[in-house]
Amino acid sequence: MNRLPDILNSFEAISLEEMDRVKLMNRVDTKFVFPLYQLEDILQSLSPDYKVLEVNNNRISRYESLYFDTKGFDLYHHHHRGKMNRFKVRFRKYVESELDFFEVKFKNNKGRTIKDRVRQAPSGDQIRDDAEHLLQEKTRMDADQLEAKLWVNYSRITLVNKHSTERVTIDLDLRFKNEHQTSELQNLVIAEVKQDKLSIFTPFMQSMREHKIRRGSISKYCFGVVALFNDIKHNNFKVRISRLIKLAHGTT
Repeated sequence: MNRLPDILNSFEAISLEEMDRVKLMNRVDTKFVFPLYQLEDILQSLSPDYKVLEVNNNRISRYESLYFDTKGFDLYHHHHRGKMNRFKVRFRKYVESELDFFEVKFKNNKGRTIKDRVRQAPSGDQIRDDAEHLLQEKTRMDADQLEAKLWVNYSRITLVNKHSTERVTIDLDLRFKNEHQTSELQNLVIAEVKQDKLSIFTPFMQSMREHKIRRGSISKYCFGVVALFNDIKHNNFKVRISRLIKLAHGTT
């Protein structure tokens, strides 16, 4: 990955303020996963069509997310069963920009992702004040129904399409931890294309086809649950998790 800084510097930069003019809080998401060694070649072809997010002179930003679930992992099990109209609940820290949000993500039965958030840092492992109000408004759950389960930390490159309403997030160096143990997914990239309407004809989507990279992944939260909680049911995720591990170890 020696060329990555130079490749990212070849992109035109976009600021957080400029990017936030198109928030894509109601969108269609498409995920891809591929080995880290492919990233440089993929990025090299994209600079004419995308800008890269730059925050305080950094083009790779760190994210730290604390996820919540019920005692019995109901939100995880909704994902595991493929239930539509499901939620993720988290605090997220954007390290370089020094911003903290409480976020509720909703995946509806039309396949759209809707994200709501409020500016608030975590208060220990509690959901309080504006965060509690948002939780109740969007999920009909009370804060005392949820408990902090795990942290997911990673580095992210964010690309913004110059010509259409599309963002691409590229996540590296994934680390998962709870109070008992940690797990890592090194040498792997999880990319997510966020669009107002699904288009398979954007330069990034075309690049995925050219590199024979298939759609599909698993949510970072769900992978973390399986990695850190040994007794959790995950039959429906076994094939996807096995593929991720093989890609990370270069055995596929």
